[in-house]
Amino acid sequence: MSEVAGGLTLRTPEGHTYPFDAGALCLELLPTGGPGAFARYEVLHGPDDLVRWAAESRLPGGLEPVVTGKDVAAARALRDALWRLTADRAHGRPLGPGDLAVVNEAAAKAPPAPRITLDGSRGWVRAATGTQLLSVVARDAVDLFTGPYADRIRECASHDCFLLFVDTSRPGRRRWCAMERCGNRNKVRAHRARHADGD
Repeated sequence: MSEVAGGLTLRTPEGHTYPFDAGALCLELLPTGGPGAFARYEVLHGPDDLVRWAAESRLPGGLEPVVTGKDVAAARALRDALWRLTADRAHGRPLGPGDLAVVNEAAAKAPPAPRITLDGSRGWVRAATGTQLLSVVARDAVDLFTGPYADRIRECASHDCFLLFVDTSRPGRRRWCAMERCGNRNKVRAHRARHADGD
């Protein structure tokens, strides 16, 4: 699992933005769309979309992936498998063998080669292929699902939000995708309910 701090900026249907930290690179792929009803949120339509996602993700900079349409289809298949696996894990259901096979196949491919740059930061030997990019994501998923945070994979506690994340906080009590969105909405609902009961 990637230890690099990260976070995405998501947009509500009303157009408001808010920060969302999925807690792991592999889970940052999930808000790009998904299986079933989540397909309506699809943003990975072409190679540029996958390159943009890579730049906005917690991957170290300088990856400069060269992506094809076939890579985009593979990314969507990996993402959909990760959606189902993550939701299953969050709800204590058995993991689907077909979805595990998709992740394991992507993880078996060679990732891009890392290097240390002149300024001491992490970089890449050369531009990565789409297959290498997906290998990094899949390997992060293997690390997450088999590592110490596997039991902290959660779905947002809001009744109308299905974002999935891993709780990496020290106390391990994170309930919301983001306090700026669902956490605050829950506080407002609870406040109104208390005042309605007092009337």
